[in-house]
Amino acid sequence: MSASRPAAVIVLAAGEGTRMKSRTSKVLHELGGRSMLGHVVAAARELDPARLVVVVGHRREQVVEHLGAHAPEAEPVVQETQGGTGHAVRVALERVGELTGTVVVTNGDHPLLRGATLAELVRVHESEGNAATVLTTPMPDPTGYGRVLRDSGGAVTEIVEHKDATDEQRAVTEINVGMYAFDAARLAGALKRLTTDNAGGEEYLTDVVGILRGDGLRVGAFLVEDWVETQGVNDRVQLAEARRRLNDRVLEGLMRAGVTVVDPLTTWVDVRVTAEPDAVLLPNTQLHGATHLAAGARVGPNCTLTDTRVGEDAVVVNAVCVGAEVGPGASVGPFAYLRPGARLARGAKAGTYVELKNSEVGEGAKVPHLTYVGDAEIGAGANVGAGTIFANYDGVAKHRTRVGEAAFVGSNSVLIAPVEIGDGAYTAAGSAVSQDVPPGAIGIARGRQRNIEGWVGRSRAGTPSAEAAERSRARDSGGE
Repeated sequence: MSASRPAAVIVLAAGEGTRMKSRTSKVLHELGGRSMLGHVVAAARELDPARLVVVVGHRREQVVEHLGAHAPEAEPVVQETQGGTGHAVRVALERVGELTGTVVVTNGDHPLLRGATLAELVRVHESEGNAATVLTTPMPDPTGYGRVLRDSGGAVTEIVEHKDATDEQRAVTEINVGMYAFDAARLAGALKRLTTDNAGGEEYLTDVVGILRGDGLRVGAFLVEDWVETQGVNDRVQLAEARRRLNDRVLEGLMRAGVTVVDPLTTWVDVRVTAEPDAVLLPNTQLHGATHLAAGARVGPNCTLTDTRVGEDAVVVNAVCVGAEVGPGASVGPFAYLRPGARLARGAKAGTYVELKNSEVGEGAKVPHLTYVGDAEIGAGANVGAGTIFANYDGVAKHRTRVGEAAFVGSNSVLIAPVEIGDGAYTAAGSAVSQDVPPGAIGIARGRQRNIEGWVGRSRAGTPSAEAAERSRARDSGGE
């Protein structure tokens, strides 16, 4: 039996998260290019629920803004007071109204949870005809967790908190993860019967299990063998652990798909990054956002790429690229910086200490070293000499420069935009070019050199330079 579309997924994200010691809501701390809440929402989306509800409370403004930007379909529901997990779910159901079908409840601080796991929870819940199904896992050290007790038929009889458990019950390693699938009507009825008669003075969702069992209804469990996937994050240490585990998962997926990762320990890749077979990631490489590597692309060592596309067989070495496009067979670096809008065509080069911004480098064109290119178009086969500056900003507005096909820009030139260097044109080294250079012409914009004989001896007498010059003069005159 396949799972039906859930009536709702309710994500609990109202907690304060004091152990994070942060001005940022706990569920908004990031790993793998998404917030913790973002990972949970992504998993929930795989179920295609009719309603996606997020219960918010502490730092709600941050969370609501985040949902608006990244999950506009999610419905935030405010839990004004922190009255427990049962209270949070009751507030959500009161807000969304009567539901029919399956309701999934999960937590906003479980970033490693997979959508496939939630889907299997729903499938088991519906195939067994349960009133509720508890997500459980075998914990190597279950200390502090609620133990799941079952009858001989596998149904859940009780969830016992560690502090209330007997020695025999504490020997059970199957724990309650805090995620559930419920029959919507049964859940709504049970929530109305929750009390705050407990040490915390709160309404606990775990008590719903006992209420449903007391009504003679079946409560099942879906056991997830990989306990790591089910773990929540409560502090920065756990966040770092989750980040490493998530990265390992991403890298394993890439490697099994044909990507070479030379050193997984120093390679970090976000969950939205994609790469084709035979791409190679060298040590100390970070790929963020929606970066994509085509087949045979080689990135690293020491690269950070964000929202960048790298073409087939291109090479990027010791570089930072943000919002850039590197064409097939192109090369970048070492020590290059490609900013948003930088685009290299097939076989183009942006070499050592080159910075590009909002500029196109044509097929086979080369910007080999020590150059800033801003708001420019460089034609196919052109060559830009070392030390060139594309002066694109006049203090008020940005202007564009065009360098034509097969043009040659001499070293240490300054191209003062707006200006055009025509196809096949040259600029002389050291020129400050402020007027267009026609196709096939050479633009020379520098003062004529003149030498003042004896200046060092007169103006810098007694210096090593003056002494060296005097020795040279004496040798030339035959004095030594």
